[in-house]
Amino acid sequence: MKEGLFFRFKNGDEKAFKFYFDKYHAKIIGFCVQFLHDEDKAKSIAQEAYIKLWLNREKVIREKGIPAFLYTSAKSECLNLIRHHKVISRYKGVKLQEYEDQLNQQVLEALQFDSMNFIELELMIEKAISELPERCKLVFIKRRKENKKIIDIAKELGISSKAVEANITRATKELRLKLANHIPLILLVFHQTTKNLF
Repeated sequence: MKEGLFFRFKNGDEKAFKFYFDKYHAKIIGFCVQFLHDEDKAKSIAQEAYIKLWLNREKVIREKGIPAFLYTSAKSECLNLIRHHKVISRYKGVKLQEYEDQLNQQVLEALQFDSMNFIELELMIEKAISELPERCKLVFIKRRKENKKIIDIAKELGISSKAVEANITRATKELRLKLANHIPLILLVFHQTTKNLF
């Protein structure tokens, strides 16, 4: 029955969509409220997550990809709000990476993955990153881990912004291939590459 519901959802059945909306909507809002402390913003983010889910439903390859997509989308938007200082007063003096780590762990807990799974996943990701070509790896780390802007990376390495973007694209593609068997869990870490991974 569940498989039939999932395929109906993928085929655009609004009743099937409503089933998943009712199942996860309150949880997504609660997840966002924990970090934004603003219910209105949390509701807006949850709504946006469902719109994205509907528009990208054909890309979701299994039923458990639905909550992964929703939580990942919500996490990205929460981080975007923090980055753009819309809720900065609550995060003054605290590194963004610390909150991103908390968000990652909260998503994993919401999807019922234990800490060992998370540790194993992190090791798997680190290994995949270490196997990237040297320039790709360097650019990827500066962008993804150090949260540096593309233009700043370009200046630091003495290359063009397009070259930085090309290296990020190449690194992301290689990581997708190496970690393909672990999608959608892998999305929880690479939140900014959600659109093309499902």
